Amino acid sequence: MNIIILFLRSHIKKLFHQLTSYTRQALVLGAILSLCLVLSSCQKPAPQDTGVIHLTLWQSINPPTNRDVFQKLVNKFNQTHTDIKVESVYAEGLPKVLTAVVGNVPPDILTFYPQVTGQFVELGAIQPLDDWLEKSPVKSEVVPSLFEELRLDNQTWSIPLYTSNMGIFYRPDLFKAAGITELPKTWEELRQVAKKLTIDRNGDKRPEQYGMLLPLGKGEWTVFSWFPFLLGAGGEIVKDNQPDLMNKGAIAALQFWQDLIKDGSAKLSAPERGYEEDNFIAGKVAMQITGPWTYIMKSNVDFDVFPIPGEVEQATVTGTGNMFVMKTTPEREQAAFKFLEYVLSEEFQTEWSIGTGFLPVNIKSAQSQAFQEFISQKPVLKMFLEQVSVARARPIIAGYSRLSDSLGRAIEATLLGESPEKALKTAQERLDMIWSNNKNRTHG
Repeated sequence: MNIIILFLRSHIKKLFHQLTSYTRQALVLGAILSLCLVLSSCQKPAPQDTGVIHLTLWQSINPPTNRDVFQKLVNKFNQTHTDIKVESVYAEGLPKVLTAVVGNVPPDILTFYPQVTGQFVELGAIQPLDDWLEKSPVKSEVVPSLFEELRLDNQTWSIPLYTSNMGIFYRPDLFKAAGITELPKTWEELRQVAKKLTIDRNGDKRPEQYGMLLPLGKGEWTVFSWFPFLLGAGGEIVKDNQPDLMNKGAIAALQFWQDLIKDGSAKLSAPERGYEEDNFIAGKVAMQITGPWTYIMKSNVDFDVFPIPGEVEQATVTGTGNMFVMKTTPEREQAAFKFLEYVLSEEFQTEWSIGTGFLPVNIKSAQSQAFQEFISQKPVLKMFLEQVSVARARPIIAGYSRLSDSLGRAIEATLLGESPEKALKTAQERLDMIWSNNKNRTHG
């Protein structure tokens, strides 16, 4: 065993200095995973063949209460399918997934946002689903508009686990105390409302209550939360399949977020924790950008929701979580398809949506008596259903993760004081270099 370790260490060190930073990290991490597998296989006896196909499913479902709902549904599948056993594992973060793919130890099924589709296709990590979907009776039950986020290069690469969109949750009691009687419908109205809701009770210039929470960080949640403002300003980030950040809409959307910070009426979240609701529930912020999956829906605080105001047009962004079948073996992939068919079913979608607050992706589920009764008890969900007509997806292009990372850096820099124009210019230059290098490697 020591000889194996020394051999791997020696060769990894030689390769490390010859490769690009991205490839170095991926190969080293992959080697570590492979080494772990070697060590593990030397220490454990091989499992007996019982005729049961064991599948590993990685998911990063939040909050934990939604994870519990998912686990109950996985357990139900396992109980009704004696030949397949699915193990659901919480695995957060794209780097972990990429490491597993490069190390040739991917999960069988992966739940992730669909904008990573292009990166997985480039790596040859996922199976196209068209052949299976065409034969599946459940395909006709899927909400047709969702297929936009499933496809790339005329192929279907994933299925939707859930869908929804973004709105602004608010505390009616705090609005009433501030004398606010009308909900904001424009950016300027939202800015003025945020000012009125910001209160410094002891005069120390550190408000005990802020108008709104804004997510700090360069991760996807920050980009996701900012996207409705980009769309509402008529902006875009992709044109002719190329990154295009230097447009009036993108600049205006960033400027608006910075204005809220300059006004002192927005509180920044902890880095990369913009989805957390603690400040809202505690009454430290009066408004928060999120969707109906939020824990706020299950809390005891008084809350309501309104559409995100637009500057040029009314818009929001779809919040979809998709499932991918990773390339493994034909036998395991066929077993994974059975689980995906279960996920798309009316039974799963009804129980999942009622338990989490997501909107069903199955038409029969959305029309079911059980879900309609649930909607009548949760009237805020009607707003999200009504917004479906103006909800748009983030781009599905190869290289989205690199685009998102650069855009996230620009948003973070703007929130910390840099001008929107400079932040976006820096991001655009970085993306131009990445796209140019990729093009040169393709034609080289």
